[in-house]
Amino acid sequence: MQTAKPLYDYPKYWAECFGPAPFLPTSREEMDALGWDSCDVIIVTGDAYVDHPSFGMAVIGRVLEGQGFRVGIISQPDWRDKDDFMQLGEPNLFFGVAAGNMDSMINRYTADRKMRSDDAYTAGGQAGSRPDRASLVYSQRCKEAYSHIPVVLGGIEASLRRIAHYDYWQDSVRRSILMDATADILLYGNAERAIVEVAQRLSWGEAITEIDDIRGTAFIRRNTPQDWFELDSTRIDRPGRVDRIINPYVNTQDTDACAIEQQAGELLEQSDVQVVQLIDHPNLTRERTVIRIPSFEKVRNDPVLYAHANRVLHLETNPGNARALVQRHENQDIWLNPPPIPLTTDEMDYVFGLPYARVPHPKYGAAKIPAYETIRFSVNIMRGCFGGCTFCSITEHEGRIIQSRSHESILQEIEQMRDKVPGFTGVVSDLGGPTANMYRLACKSKEIEEVCRKPSCVFPGICPNLNTDHSSLIELYRKARELPGVKKVLIASGLRYDLAVEHPEYVRELVTHHVGGYLKIAPEHTEEGPLEHMMKPGIGSYERFRKMFEQFSKEAGKEQYLIPYFIAAHPGTTDKDMLSLALWLKSNNFRADQVQAFYPSPMATATAMYHSGKNPLRKVTYKSPATEIVKSEEQRRLHKAFLRYHDPKSWPLIREALLRMGRADLIGAGKNKLVPAQQPQNDGYRSARRKNSTPAKGKQAARPLLTQHTGIPPRAKDDKPSWHKREEAKAAAEAKLRAERRQKPAAKGGKGRPPAKPR
Repeated sequence: MQTAKPLYDYPKYWAECFGPAPFLPTSREEMDALGWDSCDVIIVTGDAYVDHPSFGMAVIGRVLEGQGFRVGIISQPDWRDKDDFMQLGEPNLFFGVAAGNMDSMINRYTADRKMRSDDAYTAGGQAGSRPDRASLVYSQRCKEAYSHIPVVLGGIEASLRRIAHYDYWQDSVRRSILMDATADILLYGNAERAIVEVAQRLSWGEAITEIDDIRGTAFIRRNTPQDWFELDSTRIDRPGRVDRIINPYVNTQDTDACAIEQQAGELLEQSDVQVVQLIDHPNLTRERTVIRIPSFEKVRNDPVLYAHANRVLHLETNPGNARALVQRHENQDIWLNPPPIPLTTDEMDYVFGLPYARVPHPKYGAAKIPAYETIRFSVNIMRGCFGGCTFCSITEHEGRIIQSRSHESILQEIEQMRDKVPGFTGVVSDLGGPTANMYRLACKSKEIEEVCRKPSCVFPGICPNLNTDHSSLIELYRKARELPGVKKVLIASGLRYDLAVEHPEYVRELVTHHVGGYLKIAPEHTEEGPLEHMMKPGIGSYERFRKMFEQFSKEAGKEQYLIPYFIAAHPGTTDKDMLSLALWLKSNNFRADQVQAFYPSPMATATAMYHSGKNPLRKVTYKSPATEIVKSEEQRRLHKAFLRYHDPKSWPLIREALLRMGRADLIGAGKNKLVPAQQPQNDGYRSARRKNSTPAKGKQAARPLLTQHTGIPPRAKDDKPSWHKREEAKAAAEAKLRAERRQKPAAKGGKGRPPAKPR
């Protein structure tokens, strides 16, 4: 793998003399207080400004500040005109634009395309503070404000839209976001290396149009440079059959000649074909090779070619061997340089050791920012994921090479959190990252890692070259809980249980000391078909982990529960698969308060399955088997209903499906039945529901929210929710009062009735 210049080895910009700011300024008044006449870089973001290393704008801003640049923040501007984008004046170098920590469309809409009523990244949780496709709109407004200032596009929204991509909300393929955003360059993935290189070179006087050799960047160009060798992706991984070349001299009006030509073609196809293997030219290198994937116009009109392009992109994600990609959009090319070189441990420590305030900007006052409250007392210990789950975009954004911090850096951050963050009670809510237990896990051989092109290190099984030793993580846990002032260290990030069972001592340490009553894990499904399309381990791995979890919980004298998460309507899932999952849930006494439906995020492999009906995990051809896709609203509702088999509101859908599937034997009363035959007139069950769609009305608005998902054993019959008990008590009091009124004798006359009024 190529080496990269360390982030801390660049010469500092002259403005370093101002020193670090308590908060990156968000107004001219704050700039004046710092003694700044202008900003070198202005970051525009769709999130509220939280100066914490879990928020992308804070990380990029502090990294640039560490290089000596003066960085300002424009947070959640009014996008309807350019005025808000001019509030800090004209930046000396560039605008950095990002939609925020989340894709703006996923942030604003549910998996059923309904508008959410809240926004976790906004003060007070208020919805409506950012536009749809925020990074696109923000970059256009920046150009309207100062047309000559470069716009650098980044963040997860831009990262996942760097090429032509399927857009779930429009149900169509959209162009690369760079074509619509009027930005000058796009940085994808974790962009510390790229943003530092861009800022430094612009400060040296280099034009943004000349910067085309930085890894992890995408930009527009007209043609492939002459010193590059271009490969056609359809020749590397051909998506369809090879058509025989037709004799150009055949008269197509002569039916006899055409018949002879056709017969010759059939004989050719039946005969043995000798494969000719081409030998690479000795002067060609991967560093000067670019792969041309099908154009936007082709993938827009041909779902199979779209799946092929998605497959090729995912094959070129290993920084050790990835080649550049290029895709035509009308008369221009979108050029993608290979992914960035992962940060070293020293560089990770440098990034997380910058002077973050770790709290929201004071301008928000007492208003709470829900996303910050979630991570307020957590510490990020690593980046990346080599799981390769097809529905997840972590690998496409952060890469599959794990980047870990040192013990010293992590412990120092815990101490800073203990001493500086208001409200710390001694409980660290999480030590994790994209995956809690991938810390310091890597390929045993750097040589193998650099040439590997597998999309996952743990599917279909754990690669024998993968180091699964959790010893360093165990040591970190022990050091963290021994720090003065730390009472408890919890692990709340996603856990790869198939990796955990390879190190039972880790499971023991986790269960004994770091589970706060329940632990969330994600088997996602029980059936082989969906799991293969997700690239997730079989349910047997979950059972192994469950037995360890229960054993070590018992040995520790603790009553603890596993909370399994499952996905409905994922590509590759049939109605029969969901029925089998529902039966498994019932047999294990699991009841989901809220279910998760598959959400086709841009550029994910599962999204390519959803759009094309093909499986890009294998070579895509027009004749390759179709993948089961759940698209209709009725079938999506049914799949979610199977996960909520216990909710009477789901029973009519399930009964109808069971009759259609020939499984009427599962309808009726009894332990072995899935749903009863009769629908209750007034069932006592009320589902927990987030405020994520339309505002609740009436009595629903007053009911408290339950947990998002629970695997805790069902409530006893008399153990009802508090709101249900209050309603019952109120109804009983009213009934008692009515009874007393009926029994109370009237003032005149009997039978408990008042005397008749005179006419």
